[in-house]
Amino acid sequence: MYQRLIRYRTRPDQADANAKLVEAVYAELHRTRPDGVSYATFRLNDQVTFVHLVQVRQDPSPLLAVRAFAEFQAGIPDRIDQAPTQENLTEVGSYRFFAA
Repeated sequence: MYQRLIRYRTRPDQADANAKLVEAVYAELHRTRPDGVSYATFRLNDQVTFVHLVQVRQDPSPLLAVRAFAEFQAGIPDRIDQAPTQENLTEVGSYRFFAA
């Protein structure tokens, strides 16, 4: 199991396109309902920075089977002006944050 925070900044002209691709990932997740993953994405107030929080409870990650996720990842280099950074997270506490 792992929990990660992924943060990146899109080019201003690509922020809305990025958001639509992210929305497509969630539409597929809601439709297919894979087990073993919790996932959330946030758009910061600057409108170009995105933060993804992911918890994966099985290997391989269920996200790898999500077609919309592959489409989202494929175009990242064309949409960003700041490369994604990933940080592993160790939970200290939460309340209904990653609901099983």
